[in-house]
Amino acid sequence: MRTATENRYIPALRFRWLTRWYDSLMAWIFPESDVHHALIESANIRPGQFILDFGTGTASFAIRLKQRHPLPELVGLDVDPDALKIAQQKIEKAGVYLELVEYDGEQLPYPDNTFDRVVTCLVLHHLNPMQKRRSLRELRRVLKENGSLHVADWGKPSNYMMRLAFYFVQLLDGFKTTKENVQGLLPKVFHESGFAMVTESGKVDTALGTMRIYSVFGTKSIDVHG
Repeated sequence: MRTATENRYIPALRFRWLTRWYDSLMAWIFPESDVHHALIESANIRPGQFILDFGTGTASFAIRLKQRHPLPELVGLDVDPDALKIAQQKIEKAGVYLELVEYDGEQLPYPDNTFDRVVTCLVLHHLNPMQKRRSLRELRRVLKENGSLHVADWGKPSNYMMRLAFYFVQLLDGFKTTKENVQGLLPKVFHESGFAMVTESGKVDTALGTMRIYSVFGTKSIDVHG
């Protein structure tokens, strides 16, 4: 997913003309297999579940999830039509089935208590603090009462070298959107967005920084105007 604000969003790699190269670049510098495996393991997927991949992008993670767990119903949601076109081609080539949905980046097009699981990979660091909280509140809304959110995204660097590496991501994706990530504040953001319990279920050091895997459970009352 790439951030939508007032009919604008940040495409993959920031510039629309680079979207076609996103998968090739990620395959070269990013350990997708390790991160995707850790995220799938954290989600405890079961047959019969209804799953939302929030910010599916070019559907690399969604395809891997369906290959691993073909029975649950999966929807890939994103604001970027160019990424979704690439995703559709990849899905057809992979021979899996999942629904792709484009939305406006505001309210999710689903009623309350729809999904058993929400998964999201490399999305939240594209959102500024207000957008993070607004999106997470929407995800909380569409999750069933006993559902859970599972997140793979940039987090607090595990060492000095990981912090230096992450400056490249910040230069590309913005310091405002990545600040809470690099400060290790995502658990705080989850709580402020109405989730009751957050656990870190894994981490992967990469050439660009430290990826952290979070499992987020339960809901609590929040100020909807906050």
